[in-house]
Amino acid sequence: METNRTKTESNALNKVAKITLIFWVLKIFATTLGEVLGDFFSMTLNLGYVVGLAITLLFFLIVLFLQLRQKIYIAPVYWLVIIGTTTVGTEISDLMDRTLGLGYALGSAILFSVLLLVLFLWNRREGQIKVYPITQRRVELYYWAAILVSNSLGTAFGDFLSDNLGLSYLTGAAITAGIIVLVVLLHYFTKLNEILLFWIAFIFTRPFGATFGDFLTKPIEKGGLNFSRGLAALVTAVLMAVLMYFSQRSTNNKKVSYA
Repeated sequence: METNRTKTESNALNKVAKITLIFWVLKIFATTLGEVLGDFFSMTLNLGYVVGLAITLLFFLIVLFLQLRQKIYIAPVYWLVIIGTTTVGTEISDLMDRTLGLGYALGSAILFSVLLLVLFLWNRREGQIKVYPITQRRVELYYWAAILVSNSLGTAFGDFLSDNLGLSYLTGAAITAGIIVLVVLLHYFTKLNEILLFWIAFIFTRPFGATFGDFLTKPIEKGGLNFSRGLAALVTAVLMAVLMYFSQRSTNNKKVSYA
């Protein structure tokens, strides 16, 4: 019989964040930050989408390397990788639409197909898809691949709502927020597969954060608040840091000590 102590020691090997309300709030902040940073490199610095993708991809690979070397969950490292996936996702989406000329609708369809492929290979290799806890490196690689594609897909879908359908940033955010609320209700009041609901929520928190980032930084005549991307990124990063601090402090206070 597994004791509480055995469970605690086993969970200590986990590499990823537990799926809680704080996780989803941090995810939204991370997507907002990723959207702003991605646009900062490609638009504010006028580096273009190819150079912007190269810079953000390098950052993502560095923080992913650091994450893979960790033996346990380290919140700052983990969330830097999430930010890396959101930033790269922004550049991938914009590259597919604007540089390659595929458009957000076709780009979304391609990314959705890639996500299904990653999840299929993950399930086929491991016999299941489990997002928490994760202790093995090969599973973690599937995890990060799925997250990267999900964030790219979420970016493309969010841009599809605003650019192709002509919705305002607040309207786009309201639609994606409504989908997220629906997923929450399905989670609590139905027996639908939790892994399916997780990935749906993960995809749609991306455009929610992205549209909120656009709302902060786009010109007033386009429905935004015209904040500088630097200021929007700084405020979002500070909010993330504060939330991570209190989350970690709460976790530490709940730890049980054994004689």
